[in-house]
Amino acid sequence: MAKGIEIREAHFPGRAPIDAYGSGGFRFADMSHRGSILCLPSGVHGWDVSEASTLSAVSLQRVFDEADGIEVLLIGMGPDFARVPPDLQAELREAGVVTDAMSTGAAVRTYNVLLAEDRAVAAALIAVDKA
Repeated sequence: MAKGIEIREAHFPGRAPIDAYGSGGFRFADMSHRGSILCLPSGVHGWDVSEASTLSAVSLQRVFDEADGIEVLLIGMGPDFARVPPDLQAELREAGVVTDAMSTGAAVRTYNVLLAEDRAVAAALIAVDKA
């Protein structure tokens, strides 16, 4: 008997460049995702963060879990630049992850370049309405 619709966590199991962003989401790997994303060594994951002010160690737990495979974490803070809270930046540094915060557009472009260079890069990208 059919089980009906099964809702699963948003996850693409691979590393993929970001083809487009804006309108509240991202396009990558011939797919689209509405909302923010984490681009990690394990793949692209849906991320439940919509504002830079809610960034925390809890919201970045997946980054901490995969820190061994990450040298640089690009953080797309939304449409404008915002700083990573100093205590969070220190926690990430202790885990061996260097952070670089910038607007989401700049983070997408930088992520694509570093990914193409086969660097150990990850990105936490807050969705924006306008590219």
